[in-house]
Amino acid sequence: MSTLTARDWLQLFSNRRIGATLLLGFSSGLPLALVGGTLQAWFAVSGVDIVTIGFLGLVGQPYVYKFLWAPFMDRYVPPLLGRRRGWLLVTQGMLSIAIAAMALFNPAAAPGALGLVAVAVAFLSASQDIAVDAYRADVLQPRERGLGAAVSIGGYRLAMLVSGGLALILADYIGWSSMYLLMAAAVAVGVIGTLLGPEPETPAHTPHSLREAVIKPLAEFMTRPAALWLLALIVLYKLGDAFAGTLTMAFLIRGPGFTPTEIGAVYKTLSLVTTILGAIFGGTLLASLGLYRALLLFGVLQAVSNLGFMLLAIAGKSMPLMIGVVAFENFTGGMGAAAFVALLMTLCDHRYTATQYALLSALSAIGRVYVGPLAGYLVEWLGWERFFLVTFMTALPGLWLLWILRVNIRGLETKA
Repeated sequence: MSTLTARDWLQLFSNRRIGATLLLGFSSGLPLALVGGTLQAWFAVSGVDIVTIGFLGLVGQPYVYKFLWAPFMDRYVPPLLGRRRGWLLVTQGMLSIAIAAMALFNPAAAPGALGLVAVAVAFLSASQDIAVDAYRADVLQPRERGLGAAVSIGGYRLAMLVSGGLALILADYIGWSSMYLLMAAAVAVGVIGTLLGPEPETPAHTPHSLREAVIKPLAEFMTRPAALWLLALIVLYKLGDAFAGTLTMAFLIRGPGFTPTEIGAVYKTLSLVTTILGAIFGGTLLASLGLYRALLLFGVLQAVSNLGFMLLAIAGKSMPLMIGVVAFENFTGGMGAAAFVALLMTLCDHRYTATQYALLSALSAIGRVYVGPLAGYLVEWLGWERFFLVTFMTALPGLWLLWILRVNIRGLETKA
């Protein structure tokens, strides 16, 4: 492999493909907090009960099931801008309208209606993700893929900071409805990326049948030893982490009593930085530890991090403690995410990488989406301190299953 010169790097950074990837990464990350943590904070400050807030986790269901309509978006081509950019423009236009529609409702007066609009936003966001992922894979040349992935993640994380931390600060000053209207306008960043991005030089392969698109990848995976147990591991490995995270925003407001501005300025920014640092550190360690040992060590650490929130619930409002707890939780969560993504990639057959990765990543999102309602009931029944103890215990079955499958995981490492 030839070494890239400074001029080569300058050309990479300045080309339209990389620029479009950055802007589309931002557009992909923008809606996630608006139907997640930011929406949860709006419900919390509006006085909505904790059980109802727990049910907000169900808003994210389209992210779990997006693989069901991905073949439709692959097979059919909109009349403008080609297959990938055409779908991007369609989903972005509808996404901006749907986010603006959220500004028309009040969580205290119409929580159900606002929740339904949020589901529509999540559906359109998941659809945009399908098109973004496909466009990025089609348009980037081989030597651009590493940089393209990096700038895409950077844009995605920046957007989550805008729609998370900055949005909470703006809501304190201009109101929640005005803030959501601003976020709807911010979708224009992605539209610019769609319009400026070039068409792929080589058209993407179109599945010719349902068997080729879905059945073959599934059949191949199910022929592997311990296939069902591996699928269970994917669901359980980050379940405790997801359980605690589903009500973190509501806890910081309702429990210790932090304001949205404090959360936006400290929690959101700190979590962004420490998650990225944890992912980089975890990815570096993974090379020397191996996949199984990294999964086990990082899994233990991210489980222990849940106990930090239990300590914060007991201690009450303490900014230094909140900073320490949030930093540790997100750093270890980033480490766990690095190992978990490596596991998903290792599990994919190279003939069916796109389909199998979409299905496995959707399966991994089940816990994040469906524990919300149960979490709300548990907080109401047990209180915050014991709730976070339960989230720690919820992480243990995944670690136990990982230990049971240690031979299989090590076999995957050897095969890779």
